[in-house]
Amino acid sequence: MKILIIISAVLITHSNMALAENTVINKLLGDYQSQGASTGQALAGEQLWNQTFAGKPPFTKRSCASCHTRKLSNEGKHARTGKALKPMAPSVNPQSLTDVKKITKWFKRNCKWTLGRECTVQEKSDILSFINQQ
Repeated sequence: MKILIIISAVLITHSNMALAENTVINKLLGDYQSQGASTGQALAGEQLWNQTFAGKPPFTKRSCASCHTRKLSNEGKHARTGKALKPMAPSVNPQSLTDVKKITKWFKRNCKWTLGRECTVQEKSDILSFINQQ
């Protein structure tokens, strides 16, 4: 009986985390659409993720994949500090895409560093859709 209760608790917790994750993603995608973005396109997000942008030395070529890798289920490595980065794929890292403030913060910071500017709402929508499919 105790095992059944524990299993039920784990399943409920996992379901609640998935629901919270979807709620966060849906909220952000809705916000982006209210700001003029169309529905997020995962393929466009993947292309942007892997696109190389010019940067300042010593990091003259940058992409999202430079630090986070092309395969989002892999651990990344910060280009400047060498710090390990948790996988971005929600299927591997359940904490990915669960906090609106963190997502907003990292979009701003990483877009500026990688693209040399803030991402547009469409780019955010596309990237978020891409990451969410991983």
